[in-house]
Amino acid sequence: MGVIRAVKPVRLICALAFRPEIERNAVLSSFDEQWGSVDAVSPVFDFSAFTDYYENEMGPNLLKCFVGFIPSIDPGRLPAVKHQAQAVEKKWSTDGKRRVNLDPGYVTGSKLVLASTKDFAHRIFLDDGIYGDLQLQYRHGRFRPEAWTFPDYQSETALKFFLEVRAALVHEERDGEENGL
Repeated sequence: MGVIRAVKPVRLICALAFRPEIERNAVLSSFDEQWGSVDAVSPVFDFSAFTDYYENEMGPNLLKCFVGFIPSIDPGRLPAVKHQAQAVEKKWSTDGKRRVNLDPGYVTGSKLVLASTKDFAHRIFLDDGIYGDLQLQYRHGRFRPEAWTFPDYQSETALKFFLEVRAALVHEERDGEENGL
């Protein structure tokens, strides 16, 4: 029989897609109290180069970046974090249409998981209408995509960012172990 162990903390991340006129930092300030401090931000890139999925609702020429937060959190918080993200999306909406799309998730030493409201074969129900969506696995020194991984999560910008977040988490775990935590 397996031994039940304490869950290791994870690094919360969020993908932020937004209209060009939106000030990214204004959106990020919405999370200071709920999610902690912004620890890392990827370069902003042209999200429209990867998909037009959101164009009908949000308009053309969307931008995107990835954001990492500290302190690390319990992965069981992911459903609540997704609901908080949806509340922020509503706050930034105009006439019932989003101008900001937020996709929170977390990075561990072995994977990147996103929160989703949509069920699918590779998504696992977590709680409160939210599913965990495995997007990347860390193997042999790098993050590797799955057949269903979103194209922008396979980009050099994304993979570099997630590696940096993972490295910070691994460093934090090692420091904790060395200090007897």
